[in-house]
Formats: sequence, structure tokens, C-alpha cells
Amino acid sequence: MDELVDILDSHGNSTGKTLLKSEAHRKGLFHRTVHIWLYTQNGKILIQQRAKNKETHPLLWDVSVAGHIGAGEDIEESAIREIAEEIGLKVSKEDLFKIGIFKAVHHHTKSLIDCEFHHTFLCELRIPLQRLQKQDNEVAALKLIPITQFSEETWGMANLQKYVPHGTHYYKTVIMAIKACL
Repeated sequence: MDELVDILDSHGNSTGKTLLKSEAHRKGLFHRTVHIWLYTQNGKILIQQRAKNKETHPLLWDVSVAGHIGAGEDIEESAIREIAEEIGLKVSKEDLFKIGIFKAVHHHTKSLIDCEFHHTFLCELRIPLQRLQKQDNEVAALKLIPITQFSEETWGMANLQKYVPHGTHYYKTVIMAIKACL
């Protein structure tokens, strides 16, 4: 879905401009996104397989929930909205724990350049996996895997064909933050 997003400079500061997400991607302009990693107290992490129709990284495994922050939208409210849309889970701001903002640039094609600041959160998953309701046009599958397995598969990017390539630093930060919550 195309939506208006706030345009940022390369340091993450607002430029005061808004554009459609598709234009921001076409021009390689920075904008904000949310990433929410859900984990369980028994040491598992929820990963989602991106839908096969996604423009970028179709069918690769990725962050539990992610999405663009709409123009003028509160960051935490965006995270809450994305969680409800993608996996049917209702959470509150108090359930979210921000672990950082990550700058990312991915050149997919000449006309699709993701220049994003990922506002990244943790959220404890307190219900069984089978109670989640995935958004079929965004999510192909959901899976809980042990954090040790996830660490092994992402820290060295040993399985490049399986996960979206967010980079070792990003994955290490997420994993260490989850381990600190357990």
C-alpha cells in the first residue's frame, strides 16, 4: 500500500517534506520504519516469512513485524498498528521496549532504493503462536525458533538465502537485547 511518509536527511532529521512511499523509494530518500521483534520467556523469537508477492526479499525470513511510519504518525502508535495489522495482536505502548534506531540503505533496483531509519522495539509474546492471525498479503508464514538457532543463523549471516540481510550488527543487537530480557 502506498502511503505518505515523512522525508528525513541522512542523519535522521526531518526535512519537513512528505512524499508517497513509492516516490521515496524511487528517489532513495530517507524515511522512518518500525521493526518489532517478539520473543517468548522460554527463549524463542518470532520470525515472519515475507509474502511471495513482496517487491523486496520475497519469501525470506524477517523481523516479527515491520512497516513504514506514516507521515506525522507517532512512532509507538505505528508499531502498535503494524502489530495489529500483520499478526492480529493487540499491544500497548507499555508492551514496547525500544532498543535503537538503525540506519539502512538497500539498493534493490535502479528505481527501488530503501533508505530507512528502523525504529526497533522488543515486545514479549504472551499468547500461543496459533492464536496469531497473519495478514496474508504481507506474511507468508510465522514461526517461533530458539534464539540460539536464530543467533547461529544470523550472526555470521551463514544462511544468506534464508533471512533478509539486515547485517550482523543489527542482528547481534536484537539478540543481545532479547537475551537481556530473559
